[in-house]
Amino acid sequence: MGSELQQKLPVLDFSCDNLKPGTSTWLSTSKEVMQALEDYGCFVVVYDKAPLELRNEVFGALEELFDLPTETKMKNKYDQKPLNGYVGQIPKIPLHESMGIDNATTLEGTQTFTHMLWPNGNDRFCARMHWYAKLAAELDQMVARMIHESFGVEKYYESYKESITYLLRVLKNRAPEENEPALGFVAHTDKSFTTVLHQNQINGLEVETKDGEWITVEYSSPSSFVVMAGDALMAWSNDRIQSPSHRVIMSGNEDRYSLGLFSFSSGFLQVPEELVDDEHPLKYKPFDHIGLLRFFKEDGNKSKCPIKAYCGV
Repeated sequence: MGSELQQKLPVLDFSCDNLKPGTSTWLSTSKEVMQALEDYGCFVVVYDKAPLELRNEVFGALEELFDLPTETKMKNKYDQKPLNGYVGQIPKIPLHESMGIDNATTLEGTQTFTHMLWPNGNDRFCARMHWYAKLAAELDQMVARMIHESFGVEKYYESYKESITYLLRVLKNRAPEENEPALGFVAHTDKSFTTVLHQNQINGLEVETKDGEWITVEYSSPSSFVVMAGDALMAWSNDRIQSPSHRVIMSGNEDRYSLGLFSFSSGFLQVPEELVDDEHPLKYKPFDHIGLLRFFKEDGNKSKCPIKAYCGV
């Protein structure tokens, strides 16, 4: 298939000042969000609420972070939450390194992470990450609310929102050296409810469409983000929305820095009864969202579809 025919993810605009619940702009945007999620499981969103200077400072802070010695970075671990800490030095994916800031939308969460790596503190780094996490969470909550409303289950939105904690994963994919494989990260689906992704100007993210085609996601503009459905949303929506498989393939000679804000419910999630009918029989039992991470870490990563193996009916 020639590149001129290659599919592209829908690009939706969230920059409009009157994008408020109940407005006609909100309703028409919600429709576009649902169409994109049902077709692709993800979309690009233009959200220009981040001043360029602050955004650049966030990426500067990431470079400073990844320049720390490996043994310092490996201090990033959370005993109660699997898969939340440092990932790197993996022979199969030598270009990848990442860390996790748990509860990143709280000042306490970003301070805990900062003190793990800089025992004397690093206020500037902490402030940048906390600011970014709150910005991405704003975007995430708009999308989550649109999803609840569009499915006619908005009465559950507030309790969902109260149960959510955010993990901010910060990622570096270094540019491949000559003759080095270009794989920046393996194909996978996210375990979150939703994920908000942002990057420096280097593309590399690829998403698999429903017909098995891999498309390169173009979101190098400073105001572009990607919103992606995770496995928990797939289960909660009773398969109305599929979590897309995605990977990172590197090219060129510049390192790619990116941020992924993952939403996790701290309790149990279940398919709303309104989403179960003759056409959509119940496909998932109620499930402990953090338990999904434990399952995936222990054995579930061998499953073709971890969420179905974990709580499928």
